[in-house]
Amino acid sequence: MIRAFKNLLKRFWPALRLRTILLGVLLFSAAMPGLGAVFLSVYENTLVRQTEAELITQSAALAATAQNLWPTAYINVPARDDPSYFQGEFVAIDLSFDPVLPERPRPRGVNADLIDPEALIVSDRLGPIIEQTARTTLASIVFVDRNGRFVRGPMTGADYSDLPEIRTMLAGRPQTVLRRNGSYHPVYSVEWLSRAASLRIHHARPIVVNGKVVGGLLLSRSPRALFKGIYQDRGKIALGFVVIFAVVIVLAGLVSRGVTRPIEALSRASREVAAGQGDIPETPATAAIEIRALYEDFRAMAEAISLRSRYLKDFAAAVSHEFKTPLAGISGAIELLEDHAETMSEAERRRFLGNISADAARLSQLVSRLMDLAKADMAMPEAGAAADVADNVRRVADAMSNHDFVVTHDLHASLPEVAVPAAAIETVLTTLAENARQAGAKTLGIKARAKDQSVCLTVTDDGPGIPATDLARVFEPFFTSHRADGGSGLGLPIARSLLSASKGEIVAVKAPKGARFEVTLPVA
Repeated sequence: MIRAFKNLLKRFWPALRLRTILLGVLLFSAAMPGLGAVFLSVYENTLVRQTEAELITQSAALAATAQNLWPTAYINVPARDDPSYFQGEFVAIDLSFDPVLPERPRPRGVNADLIDPEALIVSDRLGPIIEQTARTTLASIVFVDRNGRFVRGPMTGADYSDLPEIRTMLAGRPQTVLRRNGSYHPVYSVEWLSRAASLRIHHARPIVVNGKVVGGLLLSRSPRALFKGIYQDRGKIALGFVVIFAVVIVLAGLVSRGVTRPIEALSRASREVAAGQGDIPETPATAAIEIRALYEDFRAMAEAISLRSRYLKDFAAAVSHEFKTPLAGISGAIELLEDHAETMSEAERRRFLGNISADAARLSQLVSRLMDLAKADMAMPEAGAAADVADNVRRVADAMSNHDFVVTHDLHASLPEVAVPAAAIETVLTTLAENARQAGAKTLGIKARAKDQSVCLTVTDDGPGIPATDLARVFEPFFTSHRADGGSGLGLPIARSLLSASKGEIVAVKAPKGARFEVTLPVA
C-alpha cells in the first residue's frame, strides 16, 4: 500500500525548481518566530476581547434590571418587528491600538449626602443582585448616580465624574478602556511576555430611564491570563504544534526527495560508472528541475563516454589490424633480403624492394588519413560560417569530371547559404565522387533542394551500389570493399565527422540502382 501511494505521489508530483524548494524552506523557517509572535498577540487580544464581551453582557443585564427597578421608570418596549428592537453591541478593545490609561485615580471628593435619592432606592434593591453577580464573575461592579458618584460600596459618595469612561457613560454611550492594574505583581519570570497581564478592563454602561441618563454601572476585571489561557486551550495549541511539525516533516521530505536523495543516487551511480559497473539511474520523478537536468546531463555524458570508449577500443583494434598487414609484409621482405640478398637475382631484389615501398606507402597513407580523421573528430563548429552550396557543387563537378567519369548537378534556384565551411562541403563531395569512381561508376549526380531550415543534397551514382547489409557499416572506420584498390575505409568516417562538427548529417540509403547518399546541411 505504501509503494502504491509513493507511485501515485510520483505521478502527480509537480515540477519544482531547486530555488523554489529552498526558498519555501527558508521562508517557513524565517516565518516561524513571527508566526509564533503573531499567534501569541492575536490569542492574547482574543482573551482581552472575551473579557470585554463578558463585562458587556453582565452590565447589559444589570442595567436592564436597574431600569425596571427605577421608581419613576416608564418602560416602553418597542415591537419585535421594529428595526430598533435589536441593538447589538460588539467588542471594540484592541491591545495593539487602544491606549492604556493609568490606574484609576483617587476621587476628587467623598460626600454621601450628594447622592441622588432615587439611585439610593434602586441601590437597595439592586445591591444583592450585584453582589451575587460579582461573587460568581469575579468582576468589580460599581453603581453610580447621574452625577458620577458611587452609590454603593466602600467608596460611597466618591466623585468619579472626571474619568473619561464615566463622562462618556453620563453622555449616554457605553465605553470600555484599558487601565494599569496597580495591585498586579508578577509571579512567574516569563509573565513579561504578556502585555495584558498588568492591565485591567473597565467598562461603563449608562442606565437610561425615560430617555434620560439616571445613573450607570462601572465594571472592571483583569483579563484572562495568557499562560492560563494557553494551559486551558492546550489541546488546540498542541494540535497547532502537530500541524507545524507535520509541515516541517513535509518540507524535510520535499528537500530529501527533491535534492538530497537524487544527488546521493547520482553520486553513487558516478562511482559505479567510473568503475565500469552499474547502469545509469533513471531520473527521479520527484527531483527538482535542476536535479532532473543534472541527471539528463549525466546520462548524456555517460553515454558519450561509453560511446567514445567503444570507439577508441574498436579504433585501436582496427588500426592494429590495418597496420599489421603492411608491417608484416615489410618485416618479411626485409628478413628475406637480409638472409638471401646475395643469392637473389636483381629482379627478385627489385620485387621485394617494391613490396616494401608499396607497404610503406600504404602505411604513410593510413597515417595521413588517421590524422585527417582525428582532426575531423576534434573539429569545432566554425563561428559565422556561411558557404554557398551551389558554388561548391559546381567546383567539385568541374574538378572530378573527365572522359571516364562525369559529375552532373541539379541545383534549385536561390539556395540559402549553409553554416558549414566550404572546405568541409568540398571534402564530403570529393570523397563521395572518389568512392563512386573506385566502385566503377561512370556518372555521379548531385541534386540540391532547400527544406525547412536546411539544404538537402542527394548524391547518386550508377555503380554497383551498396549491399543492404553494409548500409549501416559504410561509416565505420576501415570498413571498405576496395582494399585491393588502395581504399582505406576512412573517407566516409572523415566526411561524417566533418559534417557532425557543423550539425550536419550524412546517411546512406537504399537505392534501386547504384549508391545513394543524403547530406543535410543547416542553413546559416
